[in-house]
Amino acid sequence: MIRVLFVDDHEMVRIGVSSYLSAQKDIDVVAEADDGKEAVTLALDIRPDVILMDLVMKEMDGIEATRQIVQAWPEAKIIIVTSFLDDEKVYPALEAGATSYMLKTSKASEIAKAIRATYEGQSVLEPEVTGKIMNRMRQKPKPHEQLTGREKDVLQLMAEGKTNQEIADQLFIALKTAKVHVSSILHKLDVHDRTQAVIYAFNHNLVEKKSE
Repeated sequence: MIRVLFVDDHEMVRIGVSSYLSAQKDIDVVAEADDGKEAVTLALDIRPDVILMDLVMKEMDGIEATRQIVQAWPEAKIIIVTSFLDDEKVYPALEAGATSYMLKTSKASEIAKAIRATYEGQSVLEPEVTGKIMNRMRQKPKPHEQLTGREKDVLQLMAEGKTNQEIADQLFIALKTAKVHVSSILHKLDVHDRTQAVIYAFNHNLVEKKSE
């Protein structure tokens, strides 16, 4: 049996969906909660196989409840079941650790399928949510697009083989400031050392080769 915790502040929704789910041979709604705070307590106490989580609730919303549950129990499998598809709900819920995201307009049979899939380790997302994620990935800036003008100057000097002290002297900045810029460049480019940063810079035509 797949043990389910159902969290929703609308009693009629819980009654309707729970009745259908409990009639399934492989699903057992072992507990219900009507707010996020209670959901966190129950989730960490009974450790259900799958949690159905509403988003907008009293006491604590579903996003914060999801975050707290996942932080304390990383293996938790949480399906968001909500009426909202706006960005300020979708992305925070997924970033908080939700495994799947469904709408309340879904049929009870579709929710049951999502429970089974999530239990098996899959992610079930509404087509609109998948579209949002794909669009966001396409719009995600490239690492080097996050560099400031000053950091680009520092990167050019790094490519010329300048030391931190030489960079500081040439740009008329403190050595400590130069070190901060170099560290920031490595972080933004997601590389481990100066050599990798310079290779990245040349591969993306970010710097000019020093003339002989």
